[in-house]
Amino acid sequence: MKKFSLIAAITILITVLCTGCGETYKHISQNEALKMMKAGGDYAIVDVRTKEEYDKRHIPGAILLPIADIKEGKLDILPDKNQTLLIYCWTGRRAADSAKILSKRGYKNVYEFGGLVEWTGETEGEEAE
Repeated sequence: MKKFSLIAAITILITVLCTGCGETYKHISQNEALKMMKAGGDYAIVDVRTKEEYDKRHIPGAILLPIADIKEGKLDILPDKNQTLLIYCWTGRRAADSAKILSKRGYKNVYEFGGLVEWTGETEGEEAE
């Protein structure tokens, strides 16, 4: 009986310790992202689309880090793994995939807020509204 209790206790401990292992990013609404941007602080807005897409239209102050570079580990532009990252793309798919990769690579404060297609905030670029 003691052996069973020890195994059960170890299993519970491992489960508790691994809760949250892996994906640690959070999906937030665009309104929440906009509030975070307006509040200031140490954050980076990260556009994970291609350079051509970025040039057409992007959120002011956003840095370009294409998902292809994220997949290859080219992350020099994001040296601080504790900085708040606000990730977006066009529809949200690449943003979610990028957020997952970044969180697995040790970035602690990753927030994905979907796509520019639904963005109602300010934009800039060749085709900005």
